[in-house]
Amino acid sequence: MDLAFLHPLYEHPGPWASVYVDLSHPPEDTPRRRSLTAEAMSEELAGQGTDEATCRAVRNAIEELKNSPEPHGRALFARAGAVVLDPPLARAPRHDRALWAPLPRATPLLDLTGEDAVAVVAYIDRRGADFELRSAVTRERAGSVTGQQWPLHRTGSGEWSERHFQLRVENTWEHNAAEIADALAVCQEETRADLLILVGDDRERRSVHERLPKRLHERVVDARHGAGSRLLDEDVEQARAAHVRRHAEAELERFLAARAADDEGSPRVAEGVPALVEAVREHRVEELVVRPDGGDTHREVWVGEDADQLAVRRTELTILGEQNSWSARVDDALLRAAVATNAPVVSLAPVEAAGERDVPTGGLGALLRLT
Repeated sequence: MDLAFLHPLYEHPGPWASVYVDLSHPPEDTPRRRSLTAEAMSEELAGQGTDEATCRAVRNAIEELKNSPEPHGRALFARAGAVVLDPPLARAPRHDRALWAPLPRATPLLDLTGEDAVAVVAYIDRRGADFELRSAVTRERAGSVTGQQWPLHRTGSGEWSERHFQLRVENTWEHNAAEIADALAVCQEETRADLLILVGDDRERRSVHERLPKRLHERVVDARHGAGSRLLDEDVEQARAAHVRRHAEAELERFLAARAADDEGSPRVAEGVPALVEAVREHRVEELVVRPDGGDTHREVWVGEDADQLAVRRTELTILGEQNSWSARVDDALLRAAVATNAPVVSLAPVEAAGERDVPTGGLGALLRLT
């Protein structure tokens, strides 16, 4: 997961208010519920020592969500009387929550916004196609293409002239399939979509699939139901979820392979809080791997003002020359370090086997850069 959008959270010192709001309730009770939520989150932050200006900023931001069409939720990160970042969520949080802490409580975003597969749904017929961009929070038109309009239909006659007409029909279909494939490839490049979901008759889908660039073939999914079916949405969501699961499984296998010692006898992974702290201080984290239900994720470490100022014991930071330090959750401290060094972060939540095998140990691990 690319977490570059989180950079604003680490450009200013804490403490931070981190709030997660569920927006998935029925619309008829939305205005009243949002007002109650705004007041409750503000009071909860105040009880934790948040300054009045920041409480007010959070309360106002939640109030402004009264008419929001977002189907899942919103995260709010605020400090010094202003909301700095408020990303929409791809999944609803289990409950509304608010926390005042030295670091932003950003780790839940790995599962509430992370690995949200983007799909272009192509509604194909013999005349052309309409494209729609789908994600957990997006459903919008993404263009269309119109091919040749005549001739499009076969006849049942066996006369030579009719056979000639049927050949022209075949040529029209092939031409339109090529036009659709070209337009779909451009759409994928512009949107950086993870998936291309083809909706239409078997022959139409197959003709377009065959004409797509080979680099896109692995991204193609055929919808089982047509454009008029109420089950099409389910097809799309299943395809998106399967993509996320496959990606997490591939990252798990990569991590397991790196566990084996390299040619020099050293593993290319770090597991356990002390090893991860050392890897951060040495700037060796290539990729952070998180299993949110891991036993170590809630452990406390000591952090300084810079992302690489991290220690298991406070005295370690003092020895390193850091004058100011605060206690923070280790998962949030590691996330800050990953964002600061542009290291990708992978959540293994979609892979049930990871928890069964305790991979990574304690729920936190890292692939290491070669030295």
